[in-house]
Amino acid sequence: MATSRVWIDRAAIVIGLLALTIGVLTPVLVKVNPGVHLMVSDGRVLIEWVDPYSPAATYGIEAGMVAIAVNGRELIRGPQYVYPPTEATPDPVTGEPPEKVPVVEPAVPTPVTLTEEQLQVIVDEPLMQLLAIRPSDLARWTADEMPYAPSISDDGRNSLQESILSVLIGIAVLFSIAWWLTSGRAGASLRDLGLPLAVATATPFLLRPLEFTWSPVAFAVLGAMVPIAMLPLAAALIARIEDRQDRGVAIAAVVTCAVGAAIVGGARAVNTPDSIFAMAAWALTAGIAAVPGLIAAGPALPGALNSSAVPGAEATASGRLLQSTELAIVGVTPAVALATSTAPYVFPFLLWIAAIGLAGRFTVRPLARLASRAQLQRDLIVAATEAERARVAADIHDDALQELTLLVRRLDAAGDAEGADIARGVSDRLRAICGDLRLPILDDLGVGPALDWLVLRIERLAGGEVRLERADGTRPPPDVELAFFRVAQEALSNAVKHGKPPIVVRYRSSDGAASLSIDDAGSGITPDAGDRAERDGHFGLLNMQQRAEGVGAILDVRRWPAGGTHVQLEWRAR
Repeated sequence: MATSRVWIDRAAIVIGLLALTIGVLTPVLVKVNPGVHLMVSDGRVLIEWVDPYSPAATYGIEAGMVAIAVNGRELIRGPQYVYPPTEATPDPVTGEPPEKVPVVEPAVPTPVTLTEEQLQVIVDEPLMQLLAIRPSDLARWTADEMPYAPSISDDGRNSLQESILSVLIGIAVLFSIAWWLTSGRAGASLRDLGLPLAVATATPFLLRPLEFTWSPVAFAVLGAMVPIAMLPLAAALIARIEDRQDRGVAIAAVVTCAVGAAIVGGARAVNTPDSIFAMAAWALTAGIAAVPGLIAAGPALPGALNSSAVPGAEATASGRLLQSTELAIVGVTPAVALATSTAPYVFPFLLWIAAIGLAGRFTVRPLARLASRAQLQRDLIVAATEAERARVAADIHDDALQELTLLVRRLDAAGDAEGADIARGVSDRLRAICGDLRLPILDDLGVGPALDWLVLRIERLAGGEVRLERADGTRPPPDVELAFFRVAQEALSNAVKHGKPPIVVRYRSSDGAASLSIDDAGSGITPDAGDRAERDGHFGLLNMQQRAEGVGAILDVRRWPAGGTHVQLEWRAR
């Protein structure tokens, strides 16, 4: 797990540095081509061809149009009203000057007198401005109405330079999120998501200048880089999904979204701009991180007992709700950055950050405090309970058992065989109680052999078959082994009291993972078991839940449809 985190962080760093480099250098080095080629024909400048994916095509310039003006130089003068420049003689009677009657000059659109060589010089200049019109519309041009004439006001350099603002925002987002999360200021649970989230959120801002280059290659790079930037975060979120089936669904969704985003990105690079392409690219790219984030934010303990079934589990539910909220926000945040695609860029994203801040202030923080207090109280209770168990076991072993051993010897020496047998029975029972309080075999050999011992003891009380199936691999940490053993004790005790044989115990352990299940053939746990336990003062279900929560394991207690209670405990290293 630690190794995968290292590789995820390294991949995020490489992708972030590459996006930062592209974003900074693009406005400085790239020269935008408006995508139009001019030619001289019959004393006029015509549009010879237009790149279908260029500023000219976007502005409505078409091949075959006639250039009216190029780089601020007028090439065709259109009809317009012109007033006589001389003063007319006033009327001798009224003294009023006569009304000026404008004339139309020229009467029809007329090319400005320029030689072929002069026109060629204009055509060969770098194109900065262009005003063009269709030939059919040129013929309809009158002094009263000029038909629509699309224009290019600049070659795209202004927009490209303005995109530097997006790059600056991306740099701020990149370093602020990375610093805030990796430093632990947002909580220890989000620390390993800091670098992937920072890169996934900042990359859409950093690569925004590529959109203003009007280059198919740039759009291809943009279509590939942004989905790639989402993959480290997706991998980190998938690692948070406990259920194997849900993890498989998340992996399939990420692969589908990534491949789809790459295909749509390639289509955008070879087709004219289309809002459908843009929407599809956003949805697929956003889904790469959003889908595993939402799946990881699902019920933290799938199928586990809810707060209404386990007394006192509200604090545990609050902790799960807090974790789910954090993962959902992490998964959706890159989607908000992707949707912030137009100037002034930062406002929609700032609204999202403000919403997160308000939610954290008035909702998440209270839940975090509740969960933190519950965790502390649970740890203190477990530690105090184990300390008390160890103290009682030591007192029994050092005092009562020693006295009973001496008593057995004296009774044997006195010839009282019956009294000696009774004393031996009491001594054996006290040793069994000491074993329940603190089992040496658990510390020495692990939870697998300890379960062997426990099953043998329970089988005598169950009146039927109690079977253990175990596959011991790497031993989990001591606190995890203790939690597994105590849960097994409680579950087997409940199975003997409320269920019936056969009782099957299954234990598996491997490198960084362990699982335990106990199944009986009784009638099954009732829906109100938690409420009745609270009223009767029996808190076995809550004790198992607290043991599981204490080591970050998943506890699932349910009734099989055909009858019988199923207890499942799953742990994975983090």
